[in-house]
Amino acid sequence: MTFEPTLIVELAILGLGTGFLAGLLGIGGGMMMVPFITIILAGRGVSPNLAVKMAIATSMATILFTSLSSVRAHHKRGAVRWDLVRGLAPGIILGGAVASLGVFALLKGSWLALLFAAFVGFSATQMFLDRKPKPTRQVPGTGGLVGAGGVIGFLSGLVGAGGGFVSVPFMTWCNVAIHNAVATSAALGFPIALANVVGYVISGQSVQNLPLYSFGYIWLPALGVIASCSVLTAPLGARAAHTLPVKQLKRVFASILYLLAAYMLYRGLISL
Repeated sequence: MTFEPTLIVELAILGLGTGFLAGLLGIGGGMMMVPFITIILAGRGVSPNLAVKMAIATSMATILFTSLSSVRAHHKRGAVRWDLVRGLAPGIILGGAVASLGVFALLKGSWLALLFAAFVGFSATQMFLDRKPKPTRQVPGTGGLVGAGGVIGFLSGLVGAGGGFVSVPFMTWCNVAIHNAVATSAALGFPIALANVVGYVISGQSVQNLPLYSFGYIWLPALGVIASCSVLTAPLGARAAHTLPVKQLKRVFASILYLLAAYMLYRGLISL
């Protein structure tokens, strides 16, 4: 596979866009990256099943960098709930390790694509509905946070997203203010990505027919370009999250997510 200038431009645009969204909405950008990286890899001769797996793993690896860049901007505004980060992180690491080391390697790429479509569709619907929680509901105790973190880490590991599609709705359901939920989700992106990336590298070592410059399931050229660009725009998105009408923006983004979910559903069905 050649690494031509057109590919660099495609990956750079993808990185700039997903970095901004990571800061704005508290998502790691995976919901945008996975479909587009799948298209890029499949268009360059990678088998459909392998393309989906590599897109998920590469997307998650970029979140290591996007999260750090985004959370710095949120932390400066005092928006990150570090108590929630500490409570959720242990479960996230455990859930991510189970997903990336075990389930991810066993499932076909087509089934992962279908799972991705389902969870992205669910996330988009949650954005549209914007349901308000009961005013008396509170953040659960230590056990509840560890359990919630396990679910977030596990689902993120299967679909290559930073967990914001689950963690932001969970926190707002617990009456955490939306700006705090977005900022805290950005901080959670790092432990989610770290646990899963280690698993993707280990589980991908024995895979055949990987494209050049792959490290396990991670495609290093895409990681380098996307991460370099996303860290530039993540702080801009974080600043915008505190000034722009996030509710309206979330609905626009949800519409885009429905289209991406439909594409991944199509990829999954034709690969079964």
